Amino acid sequence: MRGILTTREKEVFELLVSGLTTKEIAESLKISEKTVRNHISNVMQKLGVKGRANAVIELLKLNEIAL
Repeated sequence: MRGILTTREKEVFELLVSGLTTKEIAESLKISEKTVRNHISNVMQKLGVKGRANAVIELLKLNEIAL
């Protein structure tokens, strides 16, 4: 089964769990902070969860990201 995340969404969440802020993620990926927030929102919508923390928990359970 193919993962539920796009490559970019996976990159955003991997940086998020490594402790980077939205601003730092944006700078690291050379995209805007709004784009980072959009990726996070899209993933939360795909997973049917509210909040970044719940999205991270679900992604870890699904083995989409690792700590």
